[in-house]
Amino acid sequence: MPNQPLRVLVVDDNHDNADIIRQYLEATREYTVTVAYDGDEALRTFHRARPSVVLLDVMMPLRDGWEVCRSIKSDPAQAAQTRVIMVTARDDLADKRTALQSGADDYLEKPLDLTKLLATVRRNAAALAATPAASRLHRAHR
Repeated sequence: MPNQPLRVLVVDDNHDNADIIRQYLEATREYTVTVAYDGDEALRTFHRARPSVVLLDVMMPLRDGWEVCRSIKSDPAQAAQTRVIMVTARDDLADKRTALQSGADDYLEKPLDLTKLLATVRRNAAALAATPAASRLHRAHR
C-alpha cells in the first residue's frame, strides 16, 4: 500500500501567505494541507483534521498563535502526536522564548524562505515519527 501524505495545518490570517505555503507543500506530494485563517478556526480545524504538523502564525484575530499552541499542547496525548511550528515576523529573543513556553516545537521567521520551510517541516515530521508515542499514528498517516 502506498504511503499517504502527512497532514499539515497551515494557520495564517493572510490568505496569500497561507495559499503560497499550501501550494508549495502540496507540490511535493508529501503533504495534505488544510488551511485556517484565524485562531478559532484553527482549533476547530485541528480537532477535525488531526494534522501531524501545524504551521502557526502568531498575530491573528480572535485567538493568537500563542493561545492556539497552548491549547493544542495542553493535552499530553495530542501534544505527543503533533509538532507545532510558529511562523511569524516577530524575531526577537523574547518571542522565541514565548514560543517555546507555549509548547511550540520549532520557529520560523517571515519573510519565509520556502526551502527552509520545507526542511523545517520535514525535520519536524521526522522527529514526530521517531517518538514512540506518535510513531504508530505517524505511520498510519503516511
